[in-house]
Amino acid sequence: MTSPVLPPGGVPALVAHQAGLRPQALAVSDGDTTLTYRELVAAASALAAELTARGIGPGSAVGLLAARSTRLVVAQLAVWWTGGHAVPLDPAYPRPRTADMLADAGALLTVGDKALLAEAGIPAAQALALDPNGLPQAATTAPHLPPDGEHALALVMYTSGSTGRPKGVQVTHRAITDLVTAPDAVVLGPGDRVLFHSPSTFDAATFEIWSPLAVGAAVVVSPAERPTAEDLTRDVERFGVTAAFLTTALFHQLAARRSRIFGVLRTLLVGGEALSPEHAGTVLRAFPWLDLVNVYGPTEATTFTTLHRVREADCAGPVPIGRPFGGARVRVLDEQFEPVPQGGRGELWIGGARLTPGYLGQPGLTAERFREIPGAGRMYRSGDLVSARPDGALDFHGRADDQVKVRGFRIEPGEVEHALRQHPEVSEVAVVVRRAGAEDAALTAFVVPAEGHRPTGEALRGHLAERLPAHLVPTGWAVLAALPLTGTGKVDRRALADTDPADGDTTPARPADGDTLTPLQQEVAAAWARALGHPVERADADFLAEGGHSLMAMWVVDDLREDLGVDLSLAQFFTHPTVAAQAELVERALLAAHGEPTEEQR
Repeated sequence: MTSPVLPPGGVPALVAHQAGLRPQALAVSDGDTTLTYRELVAAASALAAELTARGIGPGSAVGLLAARSTRLVVAQLAVWWTGGHAVPLDPAYPRPRTADMLADAGALLTVGDKALLAEAGIPAAQALALDPNGLPQAATTAPHLPPDGEHALALVMYTSGSTGRPKGVQVTHRAITDLVTAPDAVVLGPGDRVLFHSPSTFDAATFEIWSPLAVGAAVVVSPAERPTAEDLTRDVERFGVTAAFLTTALFHQLAARRSRIFGVLRTLLVGGEALSPEHAGTVLRAFPWLDLVNVYGPTEATTFTTLHRVREADCAGPVPIGRPFGGARVRVLDEQFEPVPQGGRGELWIGGARLTPGYLGQPGLTAERFREIPGAGRMYRSGDLVSARPDGALDFHGRADDQVKVRGFRIEPGEVEHALRQHPEVSEVAVVVRRAGAEDAALTAFVVPAEGHRPTGEALRGHLAERLPAHLVPTGWAVLAALPLTGTGKVDRRALADTDPADGDTTPARPADGDTLTPLQQEVAAAWARALGHPVERADADFLAEGGHSLMAMWVVDDLREDLGVDLSLAQFFTHPTVAAQAELVERALLAAHGEPTEEQR
């Protein structure tokens, strides 16, 4: 397939080109603010001029700390127009994590929402607050493209690091351009609307934002801070979304519940973990017009490396992750870096122009993960085990190392273990995934306490929550006298993955005598129990302490909406994490719906 002739200058040039072709076409909308392509270019250009006045130029690192919104898209484009590169930051990350990322990236300035900048402790001299009530309307200078635009750095995306230090993956404009304009990938056109609902720190956001803007389509921003399943479905329906990406875990949950979201979409990309053939088959039979695409790829190779269009016939067995696209190259090699025979299992190595230059400030780690492969050039060692079918499509067979994926998040257990060892009551620790690949997969910590101590899961969870993102905090905990070892003296992670935490010191507290739940508390507890897979019998039970996580919370919120007619947001859910607190929220919502005063109003 012939590649299109593209204007030089990377992604910013593609957006400017589209603004020239269709200035009045919808570019970005978040429900509150809508920008045409002409308005997007004008706003980004004006902000770029302000950034330049603050000393930002070619090679400058700029943090982005804003809620998912139209202004976030404008800010990222503006940074690129100065010649700088963006460092996406998650508003939910603990302050120390954000500070470490900014320091590691050498960010000169952080652009974002005023309240989030303050919460993160960004000094005023290093912060630029975006106007929440509007965007710049006029450019003081014409937009310009960075020197050597295609090969300039566009993003630094941080992923989990096995040594306790996050890895800053460098992504170039050329890499993003090749991703979003690949003729052998998902084809988008000016009539499409793509849902942007991933956190900006998740590399899927690169596809969600820049794939539509590169071709004259529209970005539709899901405005909820933590969108529930119902939020996503409503956004797809009301904005007429035609294409979206979902993590595999979320897709499985939506498929199990026969979500109406599939009835609106034309194209759906799914990736992050092994795709269930049962769930894929169920969706394709119910919605035969849906273009379901199984995608695979690490951040080091710019979001997606391979893809496979799933047909119902694929669902009789494991669904392949497909073939490389967009200039990516792959090799399946053995431990001596030699090609394995067709059909044999080996480690997947990835090459091509979309490969990262390396990890920011970590030349040793870069040298460890990248090497020259004879006849293939520079390649990245993915750590994933695959085999090739006769037609070249790849099947995924798990990991060759300890790295894991849970709900689409890439997790180095070593990073979690490093943070836990900093707790004074911990002697040894091992973090594994129990029920890997299943819908109830759980990141689980097995802890050996320091002599004379008996740390609780609640205390250790709080310790990690102050230091790590939520997806790196285990949902299962057990205290053991010693960690099991293999014959070579290494921690037996396979044995731990097969160990029920209940075999350790994790017995949940039982209800005290006379401690009964109110009817509303019983409804909440029942919804929790369906998601958690075990009874919940205390009013003061904490969702996270019970082993819950964000995906489970989505289904509790969904059940409460269906059972009681009450819409809770995920933000409300996590700020009211006990059965009793959520029952109070439900009661207030029910009274308000019937026009009755709450206890506080009486």
